[in-house]
Amino acid sequence: MSAKRPPVVMIHGAFCGGWAFEHWRDLFTARGFEVHLPTLRHHDRGRHPPKELGTTSLLDYVDDLDKLLGKIGKPAFLVGHSMGGLLAQMLAARREVRGVACLAPSAPYGILPSTPFEIASSQALYMAGEFWNKPLHPERWVAIANALDMLGDVERERVFAQFVPESGLATFEIMQWALDTRHASGVDANKVKCPVLCLVGARDRVNPPGTVRSIARRYRTLGTFEELAGHSHWLIGEPGWEKTAERVLEFFETMPAQTKAKAG
Repeated sequence: MSAKRPPVVMIHGAFCGGWAFEHWRDLFTARGFEVHLPTLRHHDRGRHPPKELGTTSLLDYVDDLDKLLGKIGKPAFLVGHSMGGLLAQMLAARREVRGVACLAPSAPYGILPSTPFEIASSQALYMAGEFWNKPLHPERWVAIANALDMLGDVERERVFAQFVPESGLATFEIMQWALDTRHASGVDANKVKCPVLCLVGARDRVNPPGTVRSIARRYRTLGTFEELAGHSHWLIGEPGWEKTAERVLEFFETMPAQTKAKAG
């Protein structure tokens, strides 16, 4: 049996769990990669999380993931969806990783929204009151309209049934970064030394192409931006996800050659 390829850590987005990448794990494992599907802190408690979830920071999530990477013991590839894409960038600025694939990633501190919808979404959070210190429960109509809009009725309900509450504080740190004195979502792009692939659906309203393009530009020659026609926000599971996964596999499988070429 041939030796396994480098480890891959797949980081889910807000309101989700490691389950969101299970079909990706099967595909990557079949290609020889060692795959890890962590579930973020307090996201394994169903629809009834502890109150501590509400004040869990992005920095707490990153600390937990950093410990996982330390246990793995060798540089890994990172795949992150939505909020997980931001966490992957934060990790890449903290420790050595082989490469990062960001799927519809949330933007780091300092990247301005590119659409009125993003601005309106951030302001709508205040309808929940002091949302930054309590768990935010998933809203079915929001998920259906903006994240799961490309799925069929049956698959949409199956996926949403697995959604769990999200940290109000982490949501604040992403969507109200200008008010966050800790700059929790900040990423020092100069500390990211690996290639970063940023993929986004052309129909994504949550993290739209203009915003994701700005993320890729942060990494200069290490950043690659690709807009996927016919796709929305749920890149990890909407029709055609296999092609998206294959693009990430291609990115990782050619990484040694890419890295060597850029080093030279």
